[in-house]
Amino acid sequence: MEHNPELVVETKNLTKRFGRITAVDELSIEVHRGEIFGFLGPNGSGKSTTMGMILGLIAPTSGCVCVFGMDVTRNLPQILKRTGALTESTGFYPYLSGLENLRYFARITDGVSPQRIEEVLELVDLTNRARDPFSSYSLGMKQRLGLACALLGDPEFVILDEPTNGLDPAGMKEIRELVKLLGEQDKTVFLNSHLLHEIQQVCDRVAIIKKGRVITQGKVKELLNRANVLQIKTTENDAAFNLLTGKEWLTNISRNDEQIIFEIEPEFAYKVSAVLAENGIYLTEMKYRENTLEELFLELTGEAAI
Repeated sequence: MEHNPELVVETKNLTKRFGRITAVDELSIEVHRGEIFGFLGPNGSGKSTTMGMILGLIAPTSGCVCVFGMDVTRNLPQILKRTGALTESTGFYPYLSGLENLRYFARITDGVSPQRIEEVLELVDLTNRARDPFSSYSLGMKQRLGLACALLGDPEFVILDEPTNGLDPAGMKEIRELVKLLGEQDKTVFLNSHLLHEIQQVCDRVAIIKKGRVITQGKVKELLNRANVLQIKTTENDAAFNLLTGKEWLTNISRNDEQIIFEIEPEFAYKVSAVLAENGIYLTEMKYRENTLEELFLELTGEAAI
């Protein structure tokens, strides 16, 4: 597969079968360098299997997956040196402290200094509890230690599987800000989460999969923009609503206390202001409606993101 240097991850017709079950079905996705990429899908859609293949933990049945332009099946050691991952399978020793656990993982990770260990502990706000045994940590603290471990080697590419699992709202905000910071540091982040409002706030691009296949992928803003649904406010909403109702170039007109909402092709949008102005009514706001990511997800998959 010819490599685009702007792509950190590229899969082409990636497929994984377990007996008669097809977990991932000819999946093709692209993760661009320096972006925060959201990977979404209902339970059982193939997300974990896909992440396992990206990390070299699961062998594909067919197709290929490249990271940094290298085939994972042939170049895994070189890829893992530049990759950090927080997965559900991250295992720590319960009788060791958080600091001791990180020191252990640092010994099997090239180039990790004691200073770097202190840096990641501070980054995930565990400095004050670093010497307490892992067994005494709350679920949220364990999750943050897993994130610290993923960042030990200062990786270029970070895979985060449900990083806010077990966190309270304040902790979720901390992780969200940390993910944004990783993006600002030009790291590439591959983020799987069922909290779609979190994904919407931090991700540049997303892919939504169902039954192992991509059903849409692209920039978040472009996917959420409903290009034919217009929302307007005017100086006289009652009169404007009556005036626009029945016009052949718009459909499905409705209104609430503040807005008039209708569907219209972009090339006819100019007619709205023209017709209103001719009748002494003026626009105070006009914008295209945007979905939330959760609305889009439900529309495309018919399922909740759990």
